Amino acid sequence: MTTIAIDFGTSNTVISLLEPDTQVAKTLQLPVSRLFRLTTQAGDGQEIPVVPTLAFVKQAGQLVFGEPVRSQRLGMAQPERLFRAFKRELVADFQPPPRQLDGISYSAEFISEQFLKSLWHQILHQNIQPSNLVFTVPVAAFERYLAWFRALGEQLTKTNVQIVDESTAAALGYAIHHPGALVLVVDFGGGTLDLSLVRTIVSTVKSVRDRAEVVAKSDAYVGGEDIDQWIVEDCLHHLGLSREAVGMIGWQNLLELAERLKIRLSGAETAKEIWLDDTTFMSYELVLSRDRLEAILEAHQVLEQLRQALDEVLAIALGRGVHKSEIEHVLLVGGSCLIPAVQQLILSYFGRQRVQFDKPFEAVAHGALLVNQLAYVDDYLHHHYAIRLWEPHSRTYSYFPLFERGSQYPCKRAEPLILQVATAGQTDIRLDIGEVAAMSQAEVIYDAQGRMSSAPLRHQEIYRSLETHHDSVCLAHLDPPGQLGMDRIAVEFEVNAQRLLIATVRDLLTGKVLVERGEIAKLQ
Repeated sequence: MTTIAIDFGTSNTVISLLEPDTQVAKTLQLPVSRLFRLTTQAGDGQEIPVVPTLAFVKQAGQLVFGEPVRSQRLGMAQPERLFRAFKRELVADFQPPPRQLDGISYSAEFISEQFLKSLWHQILHQNIQPSNLVFTVPVAAFERYLAWFRALGEQLTKTNVQIVDESTAAALGYAIHHPGALVLVVDFGGGTLDLSLVRTIVSTVKSVRDRAEVVAKSDAYVGGEDIDQWIVEDCLHHLGLSREAVGMIGWQNLLELAERLKIRLSGAETAKEIWLDDTTFMSYELVLSRDRLEAILEAHQVLEQLRQALDEVLAIALGRGVHKSEIEHVLLVGGSCLIPAVQQLILSYFGRQRVQFDKPFEAVAHGALLVNQLAYVDDYLHHHYAIRLWEPHSRTYSYFPLFERGSQYPCKRAEPLILQVATAGQTDIRLDIGEVAAMSQAEVIYDAQGRMSSAPLRHQEIYRSLETHHDSVCLAHLDPPGQLGMDRIAVEFEVNAQRLLIATVRDLLTGKVLVERGEIAKLQ
């Protein structure tokens, strides 16, 4: 049995293989991989094969992926043909419009699909025949993103396809090697910040496999790609320039330099780079110190979002009887955890003895390989789920909660939801079920002296309708037609052990069951 795990990242993608004979996790090196050298504080280092999550359209229908895009700097001359952070666009609530190149439309969904299919073909060309495929996704991924991955998995292979949270995968991988341990993973990558607190429950029966319990999770929609942009904006501000003034080519060059500055600050107090403006042929020295980077992070509320995510995980854990002192291991994962200010904040919460920075780029993919070693993972719903209702008098939508975030499944609503028609003579009632997620955003301004400041984080809730399995389940046909002011249907909702949202719809007028335990969608 050969298991492949793909950690599709915003900046880098990692592919790992569980050796069938030795059951040892191995990171695969593909033709489009680069060797990223990770240097420890002791001065020694290791080279890790990662695939830069980059794509470039050379000509109509011809795409280049991964390391060739980075090493050949393909996007520098024609930035409009360069695609980066397309995973983040795919997972976002609103996607940018597709780009039109050579008469062909390139969306984030299309680029992501072609990127992953290309990696899959390269895996097969290495004479690897996977029997299991595991994808990792952000903790807060909406159902649409998960459904996209399930559909892609069906295209790639007929083998077993599984999906697991990125930070949960890393925690599982660590906890399995430390049976009974309580592990917190802080996964701070290029696109998102995800936290998972997991413990393994060791079976006392030899024939029964261990299981894992997800105690708490939290997230924030912020990552290394944001930080790179903020570094560039800060440098341009001090140079008296703007994004419009430097153009697309200059912006891409500066993003690359910002990433280099950020990485070098993990081992130095100050970093410098020289930028040549291709339009004016003037050169500029870009200087970034750790203090300045921390000021940028604070101004954009990055460290505050990290504090809030840590506090939320600890609060959820405490509500489940788990105290902060019981957390044995805190594992830092993702490139943004290399930032000293991020590490210092986490150390202030847990102390140096519990915090580890092991396999920052590989922990997620390696952990995902081990999911099948568990009997099951006891998880809970990460989003709120609600039904959207039309209010005819105010002519606005309202939301009625169905299942709260944190609900452990299987679960069932205690009372049925009673609905009326919105217009006289209505023959159908549609159930608009969706996910409700919280998002945070900060606004940064500069004063006359160039000092940064920001307002408190603005929190807002986003509603997104689920992509249902069967449209007929969400559509109750009324015969006879409905009358205003009369209760017409009763809907019972439940979530089964497989995270399927199920509905039973009864017509209160006729007594008929219109839908019996119909599957609406698989929940995140």
